[in-house]
Amino acid sequence: MNNTKSVALQLPNTEEEDDEPDVQSQEMKKFLKSLPRERGWLNRYQYLYGDFWVSGFALTGVISFQQNFQAKDSDVILATLPKSGTTWLKAIVYSIINRKICSLDNSPLNTTNVHDLVPFLDCKVYLNGQNPDLSGIPPPRVFTTHVPYPSLPESIKSTTCRIVYLCRNPFDSFVSLWHFHTRARPKDLEPISLEDCFDMFCAGASGFGPFWDHFLGFWKESLKNPKKVLFLTYEDMQMDNKLQMKRLADFLGYPFVENEEKEGIIDKISKFCSFESMRELQPNKSGNKRGGHFDVSSFFRKGEVGDWMNYLTPSMADRLKKVVDEKLGGSGLNLKLLC
Repeated sequence: MNNTKSVALQLPNTEEEDDEPDVQSQEMKKFLKSLPRERGWLNRYQYLYGDFWVSGFALTGVISFQQNFQAKDSDVILATLPKSGTTWLKAIVYSIINRKICSLDNSPLNTTNVHDLVPFLDCKVYLNGQNPDLSGIPPPRVFTTHVPYPSLPESIKSTTCRIVYLCRNPFDSFVSLWHFHTRARPKDLEPISLEDCFDMFCAGASGFGPFWDHFLGFWKESLKNPKKVLFLTYEDMQMDNKLQMKRLADFLGYPFVENEEKEGIIDKISKFCSFESMRELQPNKSGNKRGGHFDVSSFFRKGEVGDWMNYLTPSMADRLKKVVDEKLGGSGLNLKLLC
């Protein structure tokens, strides 16, 4: 298998403009200038930090998360690449774990955005270098991260906390990512084309990517330690949601009992957490996240498997398939690409 890392394009720094207006610390701005960088999808630049790419605004949160988060054995960590079904996974896991506490009619998901109920560690809890005290949160604490497995805090790896990874085929995740960032990209920056983003994506330069390294980090760990990491795919979740939800509940330690199955609770949770239902809930219709860049409604675009065929040309699809074959070949990870 080819293990070649993507090569960053070192762009010239400019002193006349503030490259990262969202970054307040002069120390962090100086650190960013020391890193390889590429044109950013959302901000002006993205940076190669260790072995993965990240926006400048997110890097302070990533570093604080790495340095300060102390996992507990009872924690549940949901891990994804951006635009891989994260919102859907959060809603399902939250509903499975809390189903004995409240009915779906009284679920906090009806009144509170799921990203507030299951917060991102790197992009919210520790954003801007914050270091909050999380010790008072009752177990099980459920958090989300986009950080690749090798770069997770050591406490997550060394404790018996559970990690659920959701992988989406890179064709659909790319198209969803491009739409998401195009919508959120600041108006004072020049538009960025689908073709330019596609070139960067295939070279590995996308948020928390290269995507193949992200996949393989969690995939390999799921094979080595299946009680620690559950590897799910977006496509399998779409094709047989009931079966995958049962796997998920078993892994989390909240299995569905026979009476619940007879009462149809799995189907009820599946319907309640579906793309169509979640999109219609009031907390998912208005408001914004991350300093106004992300309108909450932008987390619900289509959610379809195969939508990439409406955007990628045959030559683009062939190019990306070759990247997938080269980078994932021999790993045992077989994605449903529909091409």
